Amino acid sequence: MTRLTRKYLLWLALGTAPLLAAYVAIAILSSPAIYATPGLGWVLFALAVAGVVALITLSVSLARKILAPLDQVAASLQKPADIDRPPHGSELEIEAVAETIAALQTKLKDMTHSRDVLERLLARISDAILVTNAESEITRANNAAADLLDYPASELIGRSLSQLIDIDLRSKARPGEPAARSSDGTFLRRDGTAMPVSYTVAELRDSDDQLEGWIIAAQNSAERRRAENRIKFLARTDPLTKISNRMQFQHQLQQSIARARRARQCLVLLYMDIDRFKDINDTFGHGAGDRALEIFSQRIVGQLPEGAIAGRLAGDEFAVLLSGFANLSGAIDASDNSANAMLNAVGRPFRLEAQEIYVTSSIGIAIYPRDADNVIDLLRDADSALYQAKRAGGNCYETYSEEMRNAAVDRLMLKSKLRRAFERDELRLHYQPKYHLATGVVAGAEALVRWDLPERGLIFPADFIPIAEESNLILQLGDWVFNQVCEDYRYWQRCLAAPEKVSLNLSLRQLQQLRFLDRLQGMFRYHGVSPTCLELEITETTLMDDAERTVQLLNALYGMGLHLTIDDFGTGYSSLSALQQFPITTLKIDQSFVRDVAIDKDDAAIVTAIIVMAHNLNLEVVAEGVESEQQLEFLRQHGCDYVQGHLFGEPMTSEGLLQLMLDQAQGDTQYKQLFA
Repeated sequence: MTRLTRKYLLWLALGTAPLLAAYVAIAILSSPAIYATPGLGWVLFALAVAGVVALITLSVSLARKILAPLDQVAASLQKPADIDRPPHGSELEIEAVAETIAALQTKLKDMTHSRDVLERLLARISDAILVTNAESEITRANNAAADLLDYPASELIGRSLSQLIDIDLRSKARPGEPAARSSDGTFLRRDGTAMPVSYTVAELRDSDDQLEGWIIAAQNSAERRRAENRIKFLARTDPLTKISNRMQFQHQLQQSIARARRARQCLVLLYMDIDRFKDINDTFGHGAGDRALEIFSQRIVGQLPEGAIAGRLAGDEFAVLLSGFANLSGAIDASDNSANAMLNAVGRPFRLEAQEIYVTSSIGIAIYPRDADNVIDLLRDADSALYQAKRAGGNCYETYSEEMRNAAVDRLMLKSKLRRAFERDELRLHYQPKYHLATGVVAGAEALVRWDLPERGLIFPADFIPIAEESNLILQLGDWVFNQVCEDYRYWQRCLAAPEKVSLNLSLRQLQQLRFLDRLQGMFRYHGVSPTCLELEITETTLMDDAERTVQLLNALYGMGLHLTIDDFGTGYSSLSALQQFPITTLKIDQSFVRDVAIDKDDAAIVTAIIVMAHNLNLEVVAEGVESEQQLEFLRQHGCDYVQGHLFGEPMTSEGLLQLMLDQAQGDTQYKQLFA
């Protein structure tokens, strides 16, 4: 209560008492009786004064009793609203009281709104929230808690937390820490089943730091655990084949090496892939390719001996680890047996999209500790052996040797240096003359690329063309050769009326280019050379790859005026009936048949058959790799049309071939006596 109110009430009490006393005194003095009795008036007056004093005292006491509760009401109104007392002389007290009550209403409204927001928040939180008092009795629970525990929310209120959770709240709350820690445990549902949860516990304390209770936040951890287990599975397992992935296999290999080192035992590593796997993807699609990988891995696993481990390293590359061999001979025998068993198992046909498919595999083998004593080197050595198996034609296995490592290192170094060969101008073009066997005149030449590597000298095509094909540099290399041949031929045309045709090899990658014909025509126009001056040599493998498209492409090339030759005939798998479909003008017999044609009956029979067949098909025949006069005589007797080889000298530069043709134009034939 304000000072103004207290002052008004006190004045009222003190002012009323004298008025009452004056009224009593007047009434006594006006009474005739006091004059009839001497001294009575003074007695009555004294009594009146005493009564007035008593009345004033009583009035003040009553005023204070009235003021005390009013003070308390005013104080309680002012405290929650934090309203300062009005200064002395402010507006009427009734207005101050009204303002205090209005402020209290506003405060209560804000508190009610905050409580409603809190309730909505708790209802929407996906985590289960339980609030308890200091006796661990639940005082509040949100909908998520009710769903998690399978209780109506109303039935949770008042229930002891120990009926639901067997935990020590004081130990889990960790007093003094800025945030509660997460723990894993189980909650008991209404039906008694245990629910795995991840939960946190925090203390609730009042302003005096007295414990009021706890708040527990929990969530169902079953899904999280399933997700964690799935992540762990995917981190270790290939999702398609369900065997170890590369990382897990390398980890297992590392552990096996450590155990073998302690036990002084040997390990066998088989590195394998599917031969021509790309053909399956290109023909049937990647879905069929995935199915083929599944079948492949199942057949590998089916051949694993006890204790062996299989893994998918990448794409169609797989590895198998055999362990527990007491000596090297046992490891070698086991590697041979396992490799043969896997090749046989993989080679069985299977059905894919209503088609019967055959696949084969190549395997490279490395042995610990003979070949390497660590994961990286052992995998590298097995990969080197796999590369040799692929070069041998596939569907076989090779065991690692030291020469393979040197070849692998050399191949890697050449691959990196080949990319720089173009900008460093290290490539050279040489020409191998082709002679007409009946007359001994130069009838053309084959363009052969050489790589002049400063620290090694000339590197021949057999050593770097496969590397170029692997790294797709074969396209750049093919363009370089074609442009260089056209440039040389244009130069010869300035010196000779009609230079002989030049043949150059065409790779499968070049033939597969979408705009190959356009690129070819553009280079002819740029150099001003007619297509009739060149001849393209295509291997049987290139010829039969996508035969339908190849026929159309070769017809277009033939229509441009280009001559077409099948190179290395007899080493591929061309169909004889298919030869009639392609616009081929010449067959070139591979040098592997020519090498022993004069002394080996089988080679002689093959060469003879090729010559007869070609002539019956109106095709000309070129024999390459002629190195002796005996070979030359055999080929002459059986009607071969053209020959080329080291018997007539080493491949020569552009200037050397030009001089040879100039000499021939003047009647001087360098190797005339050989054809006499």
